[in-house]
Amino acid sequence: MTPRYAVSVLCVAALHAQQRPAPAHKIGREVAIQSHLEDGGEYRMTVPDLVAYGKTLFAANWTEQEGGGRPLTKGNGKELSDPSRPLTGIRAFNRFSAPDANSCAGCHNMPYGLVGGRGDFVANVFVLGQRFDFATFDPGDAIQTSGAMDERLQPASLGTFGNSRMTTSIFGGGYLEMLAREITEDLQAIRDTLAPGQSRALVSKGISFGRLSRSKDGIWIVKDAEGLSRLSLISPDPVIKPSLVIRPWHQAGNVISLREFSNNAFNQHHGMQSTERFGRDTDPDGDGIANELTRADITAVTLFQATLQVPGRVIPRDPEIEQAVLRGEGVFREIGCADCHMPSLPLRKSGWIFTEPNPFNPPLNLRTGECPPVKVDLTSRLLPEPRLTPKPGSGVIQVSAFTDFKLHDITSGARDPNAEPLDMNQNSWSSNFAAGNRRFLTRRLWDSGGGPPYYHHGAFTTMRQAVLAHSGEALRQRQAFEALPDYDKDSVIEFLKTMQVLPPGIRELTVDERYRGRDWPPNTQQTRR
Repeated sequence: MTPRYAVSVLCVAALHAQQRPAPAHKIGREVAIQSHLEDGGEYRMTVPDLVAYGKTLFAANWTEQEGGGRPLTKGNGKELSDPSRPLTGIRAFNRFSAPDANSCAGCHNMPYGLVGGRGDFVANVFVLGQRFDFATFDPGDAIQTSGAMDERLQPASLGTFGNSRMTTSIFGGGYLEMLAREITEDLQAIRDTLAPGQSRALVSKGISFGRLSRSKDGIWIVKDAEGLSRLSLISPDPVIKPSLVIRPWHQAGNVISLREFSNNAFNQHHGMQSTERFGRDTDPDGDGIANELTRADITAVTLFQATLQVPGRVIPRDPEIEQAVLRGEGVFREIGCADCHMPSLPLRKSGWIFTEPNPFNPPLNLRTGECPPVKVDLTSRLLPEPRLTPKPGSGVIQVSAFTDFKLHDITSGARDPNAEPLDMNQNSWSSNFAAGNRRFLTRRLWDSGGGPPYYHHGAFTTMRQAVLAHSGEALRQRQAFEALPDYDKDSVIEFLKTMQVLPPGIRELTVDERYRGRDWPPNTQQTRR
C-alpha cells in the first residue's frame, strides 16, 4: 500500500497538470468523453467549470471503447463466480444484477428531465443484485452467486435476490452531506468524553440518537444507541470506539458520502472503474482499458451532485389552497409527523463550505490528507438556483429537508410487504443478511410534491398511500392521521404537495403557481378575501 504522505506529495506535484490530451482522431471512435481530467487538473479549474464537467460525466452514455462494462467482475468489485462466462455481448447488461444503465442521468432525471433528480419506477435499482454475476434464475445454474443460487445455495427469485429501490433525488445534496458531517462531529465529540464506567446521551441538533456507554474495563456498549447504521456501531474490537458516522446516502443508511456513492455506482451500474477504488494502470475487470475514471473525474462528478439546487415550495395564490396548506402544516406537527420529519436543521457557521473529500470517507475512497481539499461555497450565486443562505448576522443556515438522518423501523414486522428481503448493512454470507431489512432513513420530504413514485420501493403512486403504509415506530402517527377529519387529511396532503424541485432559473425558494416569488405565510387579510 502506498504511504499516505507519498500520495500527498504526488497530488501536490500534479497541481499543474492539464486535461488529458485527446487521442489522435480515429474514424469510427465511439466514446462519451473525448478526454478525461488528469489528476491535479481539478485545482486549475474554476468551480463552475469543474461542476459543468462533473455534469457531463453524470450524463455521459458510456461505451465499451472507454471502459463501459465489466467482463470479469461483479458490481461489488469481486471476480465473477463463473469466469468462464464473461459479461460480454448479450450478457454485458442485466436489468437485475447490472450493469443496468448507460448513464447516471438515465435514472436520475425527474422532474422536468433534470439531471440529478429522482427516477420513475422503471428506473428502480436492485440493490444487492450486483453480488450475482448475471441474474438468470435458471435452476440449471448451480454455481453460487452466478445466476440463480445465493450464498447459501438456495435458489434466488425475483423477490429475494435483491432489494428493489426507487432512484432517489440528489437535489440539495451538498447541504445534506454537510449536515451529516456536523452531526457526526457532535456525536464523536460526546463519545470522546466518555471515560470507562460512564454513559452519555447522544444528541445533535435536537436529535436523540440514544445513549453510548463504556463498561468499567473500557468496553464500548452500543445497545442503547438509536437510529445509527450497524456499520457505524460495530468495530473489530470492543475496546475500539465506534465511529458513529452518519450515513445519509442509500435508503438504509449504507453510504457516507456522495464520493463513495459515485465510486460504487459507476462500477455497479456502468462498469466504469475509478483509479482511487481500483488502482492506477490496472484492469481489474478485464476489458482491456485502464484508468477509466480519474481521481479528478470523481471529484468533479461529486461536486456536481453537491452543488445541485435545493428544492423549494409552490403555493398557489388561491385562498382555499392557502388555508389548506396552513392547516396541513399545523396538523403535520400536531400528529407527530415532525418528530422524525424535522422541518429544518441548522447548518452552523461555515458549514456551507463543502469540502472534498469527506473527512469520514471509508477506505477505497479518497480520504483527508491524501490530496489538497477542494472547497466550494454552497451559497454562491454562481451555482444553480435556488440556494440556501444564512440570515444576516445569524451565522446559521436552516436546511428544510424534513428529516432527522435516523434509521427507523416503519414496518409491522418481517411479514410486512414493505420490509426488504435482504439487509445491505450485514455481511452477505451471514444469516442476518437474509433475515431482511426493516429500518429506513427518514425520507427527506423537501421534494415530496413533485409526483410519484413514493416510498423506498417506489410502488406507491400517491403520498396518501405512503402515509398509510407507516407502521412500527410510526404507527402512532399513522393512526393519528387516520383519525383526522377528511379536511385535515386532505390539508396534510396539500401541504406536502407544495414541496417541489423548481424549474431551472428560479431563484426564490417559495413561489406561486406561475413561479413568481411570494411571501409565506400569506397576509391574513388578503387570504380571507
